[in-house]
Amino acid sequence: MKFNTPLRYSGGRDKLTGFMKMIFEQNDLLGGEYVEPYAGSAAIALNLLTHGYASRIHLNEANPLIYAFWHSVINEPEGLCKSIHDAKITLEEWHRQQAIFNSPGDYSPLELGFSVFFLNRVNRSGIRWESANEHGHEGPWKCDARFDKVDLVRRIEWISLHRSLIRLYQLDVADLIQTVLPTLPSKTLVYLETPWNSLESWLREKQTQPLNMARQDIVHLIKTQIAQLWIASYANTADIRGSYQDYSSLTYHSTHDRCEQTRIMFFSRNLIVPNMHNSSDLKTA
Repeated sequence: MKFNTPLRYSGGRDKLTGFMKMIFEQNDLLGGEYVEPYAGSAAIALNLLTHGYASRIHLNEANPLIYAFWHSVINEPEGLCKSIHDAKITLEEWHRQQAIFNSPGDYSPLELGFSVFFLNRVNRSGIRWESANEHGHEGPWKCDARFDKVDLVRRIEWISLHRSLIRLYQLDVADLIQTVLPTLPSKTLVYLETPWNSLESWLREKQTQPLNMARQDIVHLIKTQIAQLWIASYANTADIRGSYQDYSSLTYHSTHDRCEQTRIMFFSRNLIVPNMHNSSDLKTA
């Protein structure tokens, strides 16, 4: 049974879990470690840990907003669960949580983490907080449609039971590659799913380097500095294909803002890639 992450993310990253399990099986990675430098919803990582494929997962989230949520899950699960239990799913509460979200420096990690979680669950487009769906109280979309308190608390409690097997970082991806990955065992898979241009990158806009300016530097580090097996996923564009022209690749489709987007995965040279009859099989592997 698949474990569902508490966060909603466009792109359906969790649909790749089956494919990642095959990667673990065919590359003698069972019982090894797993790293997501762009953690986001951490859907794959949590499923690999749930089913015993990975013995430890490493989640890195440079964005302070998403990091605050995962920090709360791992370090203050009781407080986060109480906030979920006590939450009133109203327009007034939406405005209060939006105010916290907009002024992160004025609040504790737990308050900010819950704000991120609340807005993620009640906004119509999930992680896209920039537009409030106030019509959800009048039209067919109800703002509590994705806020099943019992189920969400259960998910967070499960993660907290395994927190000794989770390492959380708030590092620039380049720093993670250069300082953390060299300390991890060779029996480790690193999966870098770069942020969606119009979605996750919006949340990362306050980083010191624009995403497109940093990309080539990160690509260079991936190809030259990561000693473990790795997979890198991007939007399927000519420039990114050129950056990895000497590496095996696989294209697949993923849903983003209700539209299909073609993505492309690149694989480290010594990684065995499962033989997929059709790239659409990635959705159900």
